[in-house]
Amino acid sequence: MTVMTWQEGDIQAKYESIDKDTPIPTDRQIEVDIPRCHQYDELLSSPQGHVKFRRVLKAWVVSHPDLVYWQGLDSLCAPFLYLNFNNEALAYACMSAFIPKYLYNFFLKDNSHVIQEYLTVFSQMIAFHDPELSNHLNEIGFIPDLYAIPWFLTMFTHVFPLHKIFHLWDTLLLGNSSFPFCIGVAILQQLRDRLLANGFNECILLFSDLPEIDIERCVRESINLFCWTPKSATYRQHAQPPKTAGDNGFGKTATYYSSDYQDMSKTDLSREPLALCDLKAEVSPRISAEDLIDLCELSLAGPTKRTRAGKPKIVAVDIRSAEDFSRGHISGSVNIPFGTVFSPDGELVQCPATGILQNSRGRVIVVICHAMKSAAMFAAHLVKVNFSRVCILDGGINKLKSTGLLTVPSPQI
Repeated sequence: MTVMTWQEGDIQAKYESIDKDTPIPTDRQIEVDIPRCHQYDELLSSPQGHVKFRRVLKAWVVSHPDLVYWQGLDSLCAPFLYLNFNNEALAYACMSAFIPKYLYNFFLKDNSHVIQEYLTVFSQMIAFHDPELSNHLNEIGFIPDLYAIPWFLTMFTHVFPLHKIFHLWDTLLLGNSSFPFCIGVAILQQLRDRLLANGFNECILLFSDLPEIDIERCVRESINLFCWTPKSATYRQHAQPPKTAGDNGFGKTATYYSSDYQDMSKTDLSREPLALCDLKAEVSPRISAEDLIDLCELSLAGPTKRTRAGKPKIVAVDIRSAEDFSRGHISGSVNIPFGTVFSPDGELVQCPATGILQNSRGRVIVVICHAMKSAAMFAAHLVKVNFSRVCILDGGINKLKSTGLLTVPSPQI
């Protein structure tokens, strides 16, 4: 398995300097958790394994005084200890590097704001990739809070046996910190038929004893989902703060997908933080103006002919009035005024604009408006009638007015 093993100073010396012997309040919980953690494995269930487990976990707790031990940290530790069984220091170092990237502030004493933001973004990812499933789960009240916290708090190590985790993490570590969302959606899609056929109680029972998951299929499908997700769609204000330029945690040059959105230099076109209540009110994710410009391949000279290099295919849907649209719009965008395609109850009506939307199925649909509430409502209507890959332009058309990228049609002669 590929692990993050970059080093700052002497890992062994640092590990040895940590007091792993003095009793601390967490000791009792660690003693309770270890005998239940991946004990089917010969190494981790051995007396020596328990001693090493205890030392690595205690070293992490002692060396991170701003964080606390949450149940699940033992599961998260297991892959690193197994792979570095004869090198506790390296197991500790890998774990200490992994957590800030994928689980930043998950282990705060009060982590509710971090977890709630994460689960809300996950809900938006379900709606983005599988609106039919999202609609059903929302209708029966089967929200991610009921099943997904152990997934993300342990990066799936509480859900899968070690051999599956190694396979999953080999891919996870190649992506950015948003990749776990795609794994979560891929798991749901393997259970899709059963979820769609059942109500709340049956879904609770299904997840209380999770059925066998084909991990190869999960990896394959999560990669596809990841490649269809615009980077800024999974923006979280509680993610790890930006790292220094050029450092993506792997010592490699960052690509569109491997780098984290929050590590990009912030500009007037970047996504703005949203209050949690406002984030929860929106079914579809927002994307930044810079992402829209990148994915539409726009430049000050107009649309370019650059190769997309595997980026999502995108269509910009401007829902302002025809009059507002004529005053300036994104080149290549289509004008579908809000009131032209939906009936009062949110159903699609038959008209030419509906045909444009139907022809856009399968592409990323970016809803553009001057008012964010209107854009969010239009996007929610699309999701309700099972349009996938729907998102909203953060900040609306106003974000683009200073870019020089808005096109004004030539007057007709």
